[in-house]
Amino acid sequence: MAKDLLFEIGAEEIPAGFMPNILGQLKQLAITKLNDAHLPFESIATYGTPRRLALIVTGLADTSADISERHKGPSASIAYDTEGNATKAAIGFARGKGIDVADLVVEDGYIYAETKTAGVPAKNIVADLLPELIHSLNFPKSMHWGNLDAKFVRPVRWLVALLDEEVIPVEFATVTSSNVTRGHRFLGADEIIIANPASYVQTLKDNFVMVDQDERRQVITDQLHVIANEKNADIVWDDDLLEEINYLVEWPTALCGGFEDSYLSLPDAAIITPMKDHQRYFPLVNKEGKLLPMFLTVRNGSNHSIEVVQAGNERVLRARLDDAKFFFNEDRKKSLIDRQEGLTKIVFQEGLGNLADKTERLLQLGRVFAETCGLHEDATVVLERATELAKTDLTTGMVTEFTELQGVMGKEYALLDGESEAVAEAIFEQYLPRFAGDVLPVTEAGKVLSIIDKIDNIVATF
Repeated sequence: MAKDLLFEIGAEEIPAGFMPNILGQLKQLAITKLNDAHLPFESIATYGTPRRLALIVTGLADTSADISERHKGPSASIAYDTEGNATKAAIGFARGKGIDVADLVVEDGYIYAETKTAGVPAKNIVADLLPELIHSLNFPKSMHWGNLDAKFVRPVRWLVALLDEEVIPVEFATVTSSNVTRGHRFLGADEIIIANPASYVQTLKDNFVMVDQDERRQVITDQLHVIANEKNADIVWDDDLLEEINYLVEWPTALCGGFEDSYLSLPDAAIITPMKDHQRYFPLVNKEGKLLPMFLTVRNGSNHSIEVVQAGNERVLRARLDDAKFFFNEDRKKSLIDRQEGLTKIVFQEGLGNLADKTERLLQLGRVFAETCGLHEDATVVLERATELAKTDLTTGMVTEFTELQGVMGKEYALLDGESEAVAEAIFEQYLPRFAGDVLPVTEAGKVLSIIDKIDNIVATF
């Protein structure tokens, strides 16, 4: 009779960025180890929240399959003497395969040993397999805790291992398995008995833990869009941000917050970056694409006292935007061209001088590439001006505080300084592409500036 297996590793909060890879590893390791053990199953699913990793195997066979194997031995001329008696070579080969020498088979001039291994009960296989899963997982960073030698992504606090209703004994870092898990840190019960693997997902849901990450992601998406529609607004969508939020919460509840209109005088990037990269908020825009003084975020909990949570998020964002406003106003006291002297104070690379030295190298490279690439005279002028200003935004308070804005604020400040749109765009495009799948430069000057900047990084460094 087929059985179901549940294995849950309960831990302190796991970094959201690690979760997709860990769940993928857990599933693939389980598939590989079950196949290696010749233990059939119907399906495997992995679930994850900030506090738990879970594996559910359905339709697990009672025992592993019987294994029949055929082992090739030495040639028959070596295995038997001229009178047909088995030699030491044949006797040793048979003993090694656990069979009687009389059961050896001769075929094609060689001897063969045919062996059969009886299936092993699933309980025994699983008891050995589950600890292997824990030890086989790899993480970008692991932790020791207490005085233990065990390592894991975060300290392990509980283990659940069930084969149908039976607890499978597993121990890791002094924690022993049981049928007891934990609910939401604040809303659920501290101890929850899991009757069997089939009831796991619903039992946790009853305790405010939406363990299925796909369901959780869809709930978050739906909640965000409902609120945005109520506000007659569109979301500045980001799939990576959604994925991160998905692994930061166990019971998602979306909410909308706001900030003062006065902050909208800042460049959009100076508002959006603190929202998305620092606070994990989704900005909202109107139907014309103009930024609104509102944001969406997701709480890890119910809607109880949601207005208090909203006020707290607004207060934190207001402090971030105050910082941005201060840095912006301070930066505007000096134009980009007047910031060139500041480049001498920023080391590019030991042995390769400062950013002023790098800028000089880029200017020389730009002249060569402009000619080689056949740049038009106007584009060449744009390239030289953009190269002079390319690194100057790295001296600004805004980029120092929000490093993600390098190039972005360079473009904004260049436009405010009265530089041409072509120059401003090239300053932004110098860093493109920033990652695999990113947009590429489109202007002629931007393309060349992007290339020479990367060539200088590679050639000068190596």
